[in-house]
Amino acid sequence: MPNTGQIAWQQTTRRSAKNACPHCGGAPLHEPWCVTTNLSVRYAYAIVLSSTLLTPGDVLILHSLGVIW
Repeated sequence: MPNTGQIAWQQTTRRSAKNACPHCGGAPLHEPWCVTTNLSVRYAYAIVLSSTLLTPGDVLILHSLGVIW
C-alpha cells in the first residue's frame, strides 16, 4: 500500500513539514495509530475504501450488529 513518496518519507531522518506523514495529521513522526505502521488500522483504512476487502468473519459480525449493506 505505501507509495514511493511514503517510502522516501520513512527513510529520511530530517523532520520537517515537507516530510510529514499525511496519515498522521502532519506529524513529523509516525503515530502508533498510523495506517502506514499499524496493521489493524491499515485493514480498517482499506475496508473503508473498499468494503469488498472485508473478511467473511467481519461481514458476519457486522451483519449481526445490524449493519445494513
